[in-house]
Amino acid sequence: MREHPFLTALLLGLAAQILFLINLGHPAKLMFDEVHYVPAARVLLTLDHAVNQEHPLLAKEIIAAGIALFGDNPIGWRLFSAIAGAATVSGVFAILWQLCRDWRAGVLGAVLAIVNQMIFVQARIGMLDGFLGMFVVLAIAAMLWAMRGPARSVPGRLIVTAVLLGLGVAVKWTAVPYVAFAGMTLLFVRMRDARVAGRPLTTALGDAGQRHWAGIGVVPALLILGLVSITVYFATFLPAFFYAHDALTLRKLIPYQFDMWALQTQVLPAHPYQSDWWGWPIIARPIWYFYEPDMGVWRGVLLIGNPVVMWGGLIGVAACLIGWWRTRSGEALGAAGLWIGSLAIWAIIPKSLGFYYYYYLSSIFLCVALPVSCRLYARGRWRHAGWWYALAAIAMFAYFYPIIAAMPLTGQQSFTHWTWFVAWR
Repeated sequence: MREHPFLTALLLGLAAQILFLINLGHPAKLMFDEVHYVPAARVLLTLDHAVNQEHPLLAKEIIAAGIALFGDNPIGWRLFSAIAGAATVSGVFAILWQLCRDWRAGVLGAVLAIVNQMIFVQARIGMLDGFLGMFVVLAIAAMLWAMRGPARSVPGRLIVTAVLLGLGVAVKWTAVPYVAFAGMTLLFVRMRDARVAGRPLTTALGDAGQRHWAGIGVVPALLILGLVSITVYFATFLPAFFYAHDALTLRKLIPYQFDMWALQTQVLPAHPYQSDWWGWPIIARPIWYFYEPDMGVWRGVLLIGNPVVMWGGLIGVAACLIGWWRTRSGEALGAAGLWIGSLAIWAIIPKSLGFYYYYYLSSIFLCVALPVSCRLYARGRWRHAGWWYALAAIAMFAYFYPIIAAMPLTGQQSFTHWTWFVAWR
């Protein structure tokens, strides 16, 4: 298995897929933001008119495909979300494998991702964020894949990266910063390589003698990342050109983007589940996606990160930063940078309201930081500490499972068993 990372990634994704599919049909009614995106997908299938115009089309197109293939029912609404969740788990393994070339670290990260609870819940609801996470995580893995590839394969791998980034932006605009991050990372690593080699920094821009992203200059690489991702993004609007009413045209395409910007930046009324970005890492305000009778019993779906992963992951990020400061480890800086950058987006982005599910990508990157921190510090008799930590995370996942998987509960007040703090209610 260690010699077959691709097979390992597939098997980890398959294990996640089986788990995510269990009881996928419950609740048997729309929950939380499914009330926006499933009806939008239904209208999209008719090609009648534009709805839910504050976000691009791709995620709603995917949900619509699920309805068309599997019916207008909970399976149709959610199956592709479950597939996206499983692909995200495989992507976490791929990131760690490309970053560290360490099979154990990759498996540990994927296991933590399976039980981090955020992926589990988003894999079982027809919302946008599960698809966003899949495309961004796979794009990061592809960027790292290109970084160490032979010169002849680098342009093609960068195209794959750009396609995935474009698809991410076509789900939600919050993927846009990751396109910029990809370009900044390429330039930063190239300049670091030049400095370490004692060469002029200007040589980082060329294509000759490069250690990372070999055989291609910075400008052509940035053009690939930018132009391909933009082209893919706009291609996902194709169905809108066939609406029966107020169809999109090439002349309207750019103004439509400004209309989306206006809708996304409008000031919204207060919401009982709103929260601030600085509270997400400590799980200050999780979200009840569902809590009501369903098919004769009380069921609940609470979007809450696994405390073992969420809180311990913060220590992992800090350990990576310390490890980078001491050793200048690129993998430690990369792992910490993913989490820091993903959260910094929300500190800057102009949104009048924040919600805990915005932390989705950051929660995934904790599953990258933790294995990297174990590589740095779990030595000698502590070498198996990561696996003991994973067992603690699995036990916590099992504890929360009834309230994240819509299992039958004993009564209306059952939620009090899992709500440790008043803010969790």
